[in-house]
Amino acid sequence: MAAGRQRRAKAETFTARWKMQWHRARVGLRRSAVDYFRGDGSDWIAFAGLLLTVPVLAAMTLLNSVWCSPATLVLPIVAGGLLLRPASLLGLYAAAATALIVESVRLGPYTEGPSRVTPGIVLVVAACGFFGLLTAQFRSRVGVPWRRGGTMLFDLRERIRVQSKLPKLPKGWHHEMALRPAGGQSFSGDFVVAARTNGGRTLEVVLTDVSGKGMDAGSRALLLSGAFGGLVGSLPPHAFLTAANGYLLRQDWDEGFATSIHLVLDLDSGDYELYSAGHPPGLQLSAGSGRWEEKAAEGPLLGVYDGAQFDPVKGSLRPGDVLMLFTDGLVETSDRDIVEGIDRLTGEADRYVAGGFHGAAWHLIEAVAKDVNDDRALLLICREAAAAR
Repeated sequence: MAAGRQRRAKAETFTARWKMQWHRARVGLRRSAVDYFRGDGSDWIAFAGLLLTVPVLAAMTLLNSVWCSPATLVLPIVAGGLLLRPASLLGLYAAAATALIVESVRLGPYTEGPSRVTPGIVLVVAACGFFGLLTAQFRSRVGVPWRRGGTMLFDLRERIRVQSKLPKLPKGWHHEMALRPAGGQSFSGDFVVAARTNGGRTLEVVLTDVSGKGMDAGSRALLLSGAFGGLVGSLPPHAFLTAANGYLLRQDWDEGFATSIHLVLDLDSGDYELYSAGHPPGLQLSAGSGRWEEKAAEGPLLGVYDGAQFDPVKGSLRPGDVLMLFTDGLVETSDRDIVEGIDRLTGEADRYVAGGFHGAAWHLIEAVAKDVNDDRALLLICREAAAAR
């Protein structure tokens, strides 16, 4: 009992209470910082910090207007346009306008010497404030703060990348996948969804090219990749493109069409079926003859009309054979038709026949369509001869 009372008395000392309060303050500050970064918290911290910089900059200008020009008030205004909400931004603008008036009165008319508050400086500060307010109102309308917007874009890009990851194949098989968005952007209208079905015996891969390119098609590609990923393996292979076509029609987009090719490969026997919806044909390299053969299935574009039928083409990958699927950005340009593009692609691919196609997908895009302003995707499925023997 006595020991317990001593421990309680010790816990109630000033030092213990101070440590407890300090711990609570740190936890609260950390939570506020996290909420602020995510866009869920108040912007009063940023507002207070920027508001304090206004009199500091004004004082420095009054002390030495040569090294600290009156135009430095643009700095907190630009930062406020990125960080603050419109209501807080107006308060910051009022403080900056007051600072300009004080500087103008204390420094004297701009006609009496350099480094004064000139009409040009006032116009520059006002213009920055105007565009900052437009930016803040746009973010407020969208509901995505600047400090959260970049994180959301990064998350969307990573989701597309993860959904395009191919499953691991059994021994004796190898796959290569490369995707290059238009203009060096991070978002593409080309995407891949894949899954191993039928107890892991069957590989299903869907390569899709959404209308448009780059950022314009990236949002639709993300939506379709999620929907197609849910359909793969949930429906019989012959029903996949029919369901995808119906889903696309229900979206009622202005540019609501897409091309797609669906591979259903038996990993035990090497037999496959290839379904196409207006997509460029697949190419199969025969190890026996060393020639590339087109595998063109019949089917209309996705999202054009209801009741479309998709008839497959069948084939088999023997030891040493390679199947290549790609989007039209790789073989078709404004000054080159698809036949010429396919000939060039197969000519470059022949260089990898002897040494194997490991790492070939990225290099083929570089060799065939490096500077093409369109999304490009290339998928290689190889049945390794050595493992088969």
